[in-house]
Amino acid sequence: MRQRRMRGFSLLEMMTVIAIGLIASGVAVMSFQPTMRNARVTNAYNTTLMALRQARDISISQRQTYFVTLTHNAIPPDTITVTQGGTGTVITTYPIPSDVAFTTVTGLPGAGPDGFGGGGTAIDFDQGVAGGDKSTIYFMPDGSAQDVNGNLNSGVVYIARAGDLYSSHAITVWAATGRLRGWRLYNNGGTKYWRQM
Repeated sequence: MRQRRMRGFSLLEMMTVIAIGLIASGVAVMSFQPTMRNARVTNAYNTTLMALRQARDISISQRQTYFVTLTHNAIPPDTITVTQGGTGTVITTYPIPSDVAFTTVTGLPGAGPDGFGGGGTAIDFDQGVAGGDKSTIYFMPDGSAQDVNGNLNSGVVYIARAGDLYSSHAITVWAATGRLRGWRLYNNGGTKYWRQM
């Protein structure tokens, strides 16, 4: 009698290989979660900085006033709206990722970056002048930043994931020139400090 030779994989061998592959995939996905969370915060920071720079650049190049309104919504996502000042036409609205918000997290340093704000107000474009709108900044044709009343208006906006202190980013606006600077919060041996990005 002739013996048959076995070719290929048995069902048990194939199921073992699939199980090992699924376990390895699960571990890989779990290890990428912190990276993905940090990427969403960085994305929100970059989107906000880009919208502010875009409004300032367009106001200079077109010699018109543009304003940016940063809105912290009760239901995510928070939004950034760029509007032409003369006509009130909304140019664009950017949402930021839903797990990131314009917010301050408990434990921020008392002094905000560039000396603006104290870490208590997430959107604070009313530095030193009473009566302005804290969430709106107007970019003038000369590049300066003002409030709704025409006062020079420096300020800061904080961006973070709720409850995660070291995900905190900040953007400061210097009123006289409209200069925009980005910051990130770091920890050095228990000392919290802002470092420019």
